[in-house]
Amino acid sequence: MAERTFSPGDPPRIDTEDRFVADLPPVIAKFVHATNAGDLHLLLETFVEDALVNDQLHDYWGRREISTWALRDVLAQGLRLKIVGVVQHYGHSIVTAHVDGIFDKRGLPDPLVLAFYFSSQGEKIVQLIILRNHAGI
Repeated sequence: MAERTFSPGDPPRIDTEDRFVADLPPVIAKFVHATNAGDLHLLLETFVEDALVNDQLHDYWGRREISTWALRDVLAQGLRLKIVGVVQHYGHSIVTAHVDGIFDKRGLPDPLVLAFYFSSQGEKIVQLIILRNHAGI
């Protein structure tokens, strides 16, 4: 899979059917689809049983905790991911996305851009770290 990077000046790619999704490993494309569809069962299927999700510096270990996180912070917030960048780096996938939903957006940039750092093994996600990065100095 070819490495792709996109600069802030590039026009946003906003559809989950966008060509950037084709650059994703199948399990990560499935994660994006499940998130955008609000499908908890499909979302949980993407993770190994003892996976780790770290969302904004909070750990969620295993499918039970990931399920609680997904219900509260993904589905209840109506999250939608619009992929704007994909980088493959030493077997890891770094996905940059505009994130929207029905959450309180006061004080947040528009668009809200988050980086999703996926580590997968086989057909499952073993680790996902989600961060709001700031530009380097």
